This record gives sequence, C-alpha cells and structure tokens, in this order.
Amino acid sequence: MIGSDSMRLLKTATGVVFMAALFNLLFPWLARGEMLKVGDVAPEFSTDAVVGDQSTPVKLSDYRGRKVVLYFYPKDNTPGCTKEACSFRDGYSDLQRWGIVLLGCSIDNADNHRAFAKKYSLPFPLLLDPDHKIAKAYGADNGIPILGLDRRVTYVIGDDGLILKVYPNVDPATHAKQIVQDLGADKPPPLQTPGASPAATPSADPTGERQPHIHNDSDVETD
Repeated sequence: MIGSDSMRLLKTATGVVFMAALFNLLFPWLARGEMLKVGDVAPEFSTDAVVGDQSTPVKLSDYRGRKVVLYFYPKDNTPGCTKEACSFRDGYSDLQRWGIVLLGCSIDNADNHRAFAKKYSLPFPLLLDPDHKIAKAYGADNGIPILGLDRRVTYVIGDDGLILKVYPNVDPATHAKQIVQDLGADKPPPLQTPGASPAATPSADPTGERQPHIHNDSDVETD
C-alpha cells in the first residue's frame, strides 16, 4: 500500500504538472522553449537576413562545412544588446580569418535591423524571425516572457551541423571575446602544408565577401 506521505507527494507532483500544463494552455505566449544541447542536430532555418542596408536570403544549410556562431539577443538598440553586437563587431575579423560564420537573431523587423547595423557598423548578418520559428526551434523564444523577447543565448554549430557549444549565460560586454578564444580564432589560422590538397572553392558569405573554406583536418579544437 502507498503510505500517506507518499500519497501526498504524488498528489503534489500531479498538481504541479497539471498547473504547468494549464498555464501553457492559457498563456502559450509565456512558455519558454527548451534549449538545445551539445550533440543535438542544429535545426534548419530559411529566412532573410539584413546585412548593412541590404536584405538577402539565408539558410543554415548554406554553411554546411563551416562553423556557425548563432547568437540570439532580446532587442536592437538596447544597452546590453548594443554592447554584445559591438563586441562581436570588434571580433568579427578574427572569426572571418578562420572561415567562421557569425549570425545574430532577434524579434526585430528589417527596418530596425538596418538602423541598428548602420548605427554601429555591424558587418555580420542579422536574421529576421517575425514568427519566432527560429527562436522556438533553438529554445531561445520568450526569454523575457512579459515582452515576448528572445533570451540571450549563443550556439556554436559545427561543420557537420551538430551543436558544438551552448552559452546560456552571456555577459554582453565580454561574450564575443569568449567565443573567439574558445574557438581558437584569436590565433593565426594554420598554413596549408606543401603537397596538401588544394582548398575548396571559397564559400559565398552574406556580407558579399569571399571566405576560405577550412578543411576538417585543420578545424579549431573546441573541446
């Protein structure tokens, strides 16, 4: 037989589960998604991205074979998000030298992205996510539930399309430097040895620049 204490615990647990389910049913816009874990397959997405004052189509599969830093942030032109974006701007050339892709994503529309990118000379793409599909797929939606803003989280996606690193706790002022160091992008990229197979055709980048493809045997160690 189940003792009285065990029965009370069972009733309490059942009540908690019921209330959580009821809350999500009544207030779905307040529910927060579960973040991805290292080793998970990075969800595919297809959207438009703002680069400077231009918009261009972007798909995650466009970057297969390259590492991708995908960072979610609450809102353009807010103090923390501005610090983070400018920090990534300042470290962008280091990521570029290693052929690492950088993408930002928030709930803002194209006009806000363009104004933000222009004001702070942001050279990397800012993804449009009007229906929150990308944020939901990556568990980044409703970081600030009452406002419906994305949470501040960064994913590093490996060249095989799997999640390499997850950064759920971000200091906007130092995060970009942390990413650059963790990926080894603060060091010169390896030189190709004589007799090695020639590099693949450079991949197109949404910024309009051409970047070298980094072979697997010279990828950055991230463990």
